[in-house]
Amino acid sequence: MAYEVVELECPGCGSAISVDTKQCPVCFRDIVITTFNSVASMTPLELKKSAHCYEKALSACPDNEKLNMSIAFCYLKLNFYEKALPYFDKAAEHNFDNSEIYFYAAICLLKGRKAFRLVHAEIDRVGEYLNAAVMIEPKGIYYYFWAYIKYDYYFRKHLRTSPDYRECLQLAKKAGLSQTDVKQFYDILGVPKPESL
Repeated sequence: MAYEVVELECPGCGSAISVDTKQCPVCFRDIVITTFNSVASMTPLELKKSAHCYEKALSACPDNEKLNMSIAFCYLKLNFYEKALPYFDKAAEHNFDNSEIYFYAAICLLKGRKAFRLVHAEIDRVGEYLNAAVMIEPKGIYYYFWAYIKYDYYFRKHLRTSPDYRECLQLAKKAGLSQTDVKQFYDILGVPKPESL
């Protein structure tokens, strides 16, 4: 397998670097964004600048998983859900065993709306992504996301589902759900936490 060398500019200082460089040797900024925490403290201006750098590099190599993930996280943090989703999908094509890609793609599908506001076809698609995430890695926050969907969409609309939201909450707790995860989840989702959860 041949490795491609991808050149890009550091979003912080503009230095020429490779996507395989973890941190810029000039300004010490993280180059590749692999988690939401990497963008959590970035300003909208920094996020837009970073997204621009990644877009420029993606024009030369559109299938690069690292670049697709990086730009997806920038757009997700900016609440540009519809722009982030295709990049998460593209990253999944080349790294289909990364559960977080599916988790964040599912968040994008909600587009900052409560689950209650979605139509059934949208909920089904969210469910496909969540099922993929859970099958790859059964994390507590993934089960909690299911609990949120089962509560806010199914329970509130008086629709039957199995497992129900209470059972999903139990699975989340058994899988090691933390309150920090829950807080960050609602921050990313952009909706208030239901009292019942």
